[in-house]
Amino acid sequence: MNEHAAIAPNNLEAFWMPFSANRQFKQAPRMFVAAKDMHYTTAEGRQVMDGTAGLWCVNAGHCRPLIVEAIQRQAAELDYAPAFQMGHPKAFELASRLATIAPAGLDHVFFTNSGSESVDTALKIALAYHRAKGDGSRFRLIGRERGYHGVNFGGISVGGIVGNRKMFGTLLTGVDHMRHTHDAERNGFSRGEAEYGAELADDLARIAALHDPSTIAAVIVEPVAGSTGVLPPPKGYLKRLREICDQHGILLIFDEVITGYGRMGTAFAADYFGVTPDIMVTAKGLTNGVIPMGAVYVKDEIYEAFMGGAEHLIEFAHGYTYSGNPIAAAAGLATLETYKEDGLFERAKALEPVWAEAIHSLKGEPHVIDIRTIGLIGAIELEPIAGEPTKRAFAAFLKAYEAGLLIRTTGDIIALSPPLIISEDQIGEIVETLRTILKILD
Repeated sequence: MNEHAAIAPNNLEAFWMPFSANRQFKQAPRMFVAAKDMHYTTAEGRQVMDGTAGLWCVNAGHCRPLIVEAIQRQAAELDYAPAFQMGHPKAFELASRLATIAPAGLDHVFFTNSGSESVDTALKIALAYHRAKGDGSRFRLIGRERGYHGVNFGGISVGGIVGNRKMFGTLLTGVDHMRHTHDAERNGFSRGEAEYGAELADDLARIAALHDPSTIAAVIVEPVAGSTGVLPPPKGYLKRLREICDQHGILLIFDEVITGYGRMGTAFAADYFGVTPDIMVTAKGLTNGVIPMGAVYVKDEIYEAFMGGAEHLIEFAHGYTYSGNPIAAAAGLATLETYKEDGLFERAKALEPVWAEAIHSLKGEPHVIDIRTIGLIGAIELEPIAGEPTKRAFAAFLKAYEAGLLIRTTGDIIALSPPLIISEDQIGEIVETLRTILKILD
């Protein structure tokens, strides 16, 4: 027996875990071994309620029959087909189905394997689109402070979370950032869109004036900033961004990796806010988190701009080995069917005020300095421990796990985004578990 074969199967050292405190985890592992609907099962047999839809992605709940069966059938029928110069029916069927639920005009879909890949794909499409139109002077990309756009080089370049950027050098050139929209003093304990701050959209006009708008290809924002701690946009902010982009010929990209596929009680946040971008980035809920897949939606005129020249030439030199993977496409189709059959987008819309009332009932509990809710998303911001940022929220995460609840923390913020199948009683259970934890936190 060779050295590697002798390693125990439960050895934890080989796996370098992403976005994790590896040493802390490996001293006391938290292992899930099964899941169903709203709950995980731990290795010890305990039930843990999923308060975060996995990582914002399991919108329809765990191990849903239509999705499981679709994957099983597809794996037995066609496991893989190349997407370069070849195709398979389900990729085209899924793209067509996605176009029917997208905002009007976003009729073309480019498949990726993750939100990070979707972001970089969208940025490349934006740059290439202007060049295809003979406007190659547009090379600048504008992001926003506190924005999260995945972890590839394009995404962290336009992203604005310091911890995700500081280790990786100069990143992409030609990138600038608007100010973030968080204003705890004026918008504290907000429900839905923030009341104040629409004028912050004019930061894009300032940046355009600084660089000359003719050099700017695109601006990318999350309609609701998620991973930075749930920051709903101010009323009118996104519409003002749309106006400025139209005025200067800048493409507007919405990163809907978190907000897409029902999280807002609508198919997309674009529908919720009544603002249609030129490019829309999605992933996560597309396949209910079961198999990696992303989809980038583009307006008709963007797609058509690439469709000139000789027909035998590749129009856009970009793509992935697993773009439109057959099993992922089958999972996507079954996920859409599950959303439709169960009326989950409508369910999320109906639950939004119930959710907001429940989460905001934690106002006044120890250490709580702000609460924000929109759609089926919530954030409970805690006062940091002096000199030890993030420690209080991480302690809440550990105590919640021990109490049978999975939450997500970012900085000293508790973020919540449960599966859309959640019941009113389960919303109450989440809130009362957190209330108990807040009372015993140091």
